[in-house]
Amino acid sequence: MIKEDIQVTSTIIDVSMLSRMFLAGAQNLEAKKEWINELNVFPVPDGDTGTNMSLTIMSAAKEVSGLIDDDMESLAKAISSGSLRGARGNSGVILSQLFRGFCKVIKSHQKVDVALLTQAAECAVETAYKAVMKPKEGTILTVAKGAALKARELEQAGVKDIGQFLDEVIKHAEYVLSQTPEMLPVLKQAGVVDSGGQGLLEVLKGANDAFHGKELDFKLGAVTKGASAVKVDAQASCDIKFGYCTEFIILLNKTFNIKQEMDFKAYLESIGDSIVVVADDDIVKVHVHTNDPGMAIQRALMYGQLSNMKIDNMRLEHQEKVIKMSQKEAASSKKAEEKAPRKEAGFISVSVGEGMDEIFTGLGVDYMIAGGQTMNPSTEDMLNAIEKVNADNIFILPNNSNIILAANQAKSLVEDKRIIVIPTKTVAQGITAVINFVPDLSVEENEAIMLEEITKVKTGQVTYSVRDTQIEDKVIHQGDYMGIGDNGILSVGTDQEEVTLKMVDEMMDDSKELISIYYGEEVSADQAQLLADKIEEKYDTCDVELQYGGQPVYYYIISVE
Repeated sequence: MIKEDIQVTSTIIDVSMLSRMFLAGAQNLEAKKEWINELNVFPVPDGDTGTNMSLTIMSAAKEVSGLIDDDMESLAKAISSGSLRGARGNSGVILSQLFRGFCKVIKSHQKVDVALLTQAAECAVETAYKAVMKPKEGTILTVAKGAALKARELEQAGVKDIGQFLDEVIKHAEYVLSQTPEMLPVLKQAGVVDSGGQGLLEVLKGANDAFHGKELDFKLGAVTKGASAVKVDAQASCDIKFGYCTEFIILLNKTFNIKQEMDFKAYLESIGDSIVVVADDDIVKVHVHTNDPGMAIQRALMYGQLSNMKIDNMRLEHQEKVIKMSQKEAASSKKAEEKAPRKEAGFISVSVGEGMDEIFTGLGVDYMIAGGQTMNPSTEDMLNAIEKVNADNIFILPNNSNIILAANQAKSLVEDKRIIVIPTKTVAQGITAVINFVPDLSVEENEAIMLEEITKVKTGQVTYSVRDTQIEDKVIHQGDYMGIGDNGILSVGTDQEEVTLKMVDEMMDDSKELISIYYGEEVSADQAQLLADKIEEKYDTCDVELQYGGQPVYYYIISVE
């Protein structure tokens, strides 16, 4: 009898176990998201693959945690629907499609064996590849495909034990991930593996830990006994010495004695300020402002496991508040909008920065979605915006290459309105697209015009490096300024103005007639005007326009066309 129980346990996954495995995978990804963010190829301060994937899977995890019915169909629907609506960024959308394909196969079965897992893995890969217009190898797709191929190999070899099966699949997925730098030279030069592939691997590892009975907490969003929330007011960005507000809870391995508490506080004080450490029995609530959240997290791991991790860029908080206020005002006018006659065409634009919002609004955009680098909007954010625009045909301007997939995914879910996604990769392209809209033309004609016009726009963005690296022939040091063009880094140096001017030089050719400069929240109007004067003097045959963008992270966004 005992032998039969062991055999069933090792060859079958039931609904309860699959639910536990999914939640464990979600939690493992959530715990590793900042590390995954740091695998970004470009050393910019806005790598967000881990964040996007975590937000995507946690959206589904909340649905799974709230399930009442204990059946596979309900579980599959929660995973598929939750991840679909919560998908953010390209990596998040691809992850949601992997889940969607997997759930197509398992939803009609109450128990899963190796054969069904293999079939589900193959369907997951097929669904994800179809969702990407131009699939690129050396990415999350490659890791998923490698895992599915290994699954089929094991299934055909007669492997029945799910523990052995999962161990071997994950081992092979790790190998495929290690080979991604050989498939994408840009990864090899940056010295990193693909961040999306790493995120997928963490999901698989977490799920495998749960299957093997590792002690895990499967509750999401539960209030830990004895822990009180710590709320710290946002500071003006110009006064912030330590930029990241970092909060987490330590689930202690053993009692936190007075000396350990004092040592830990002293360490936090050496890397930041606004320290709050509240210990209560077997948990410790931690809050710190620091420029390196990873150092605080690594030290905390010495004392136990971490949960409820939250890291906010405080320099963006003011801007986010402004955006939220504008969204609140838009929501309050919803009733008036509903009473207005339904329009033939409307516009939704992704925007970040008070000045950018004003520019798009002035051009007739109906609804602004807060987003861009560091905070990619989800598919559900897109759907909410679509609902609020009272028009038969709605043009969406993603204005970021990492948001286009989420926009297209939202488009596929809308039935009562026609959605046209113009694949703008920068705000400059978005501005050009809406400027070229002609109300008297048909939707098809306008789409064709906008698609053509955005190809004529070159965009450069100036930010700073968060680590030492080398990309192509450019040696980059932490703190260097970088001018990043549409296809790579155009200039690097220690002088912001020199880097910006060099970037513009690289973008220019004899066909260009207009240079548009949008300066960010950390650049003064006088500083921006001096730069504009120098550009105008050098390119005296071009029109030079200077406007306040107010965008965080990027000192300047400059377009030439």
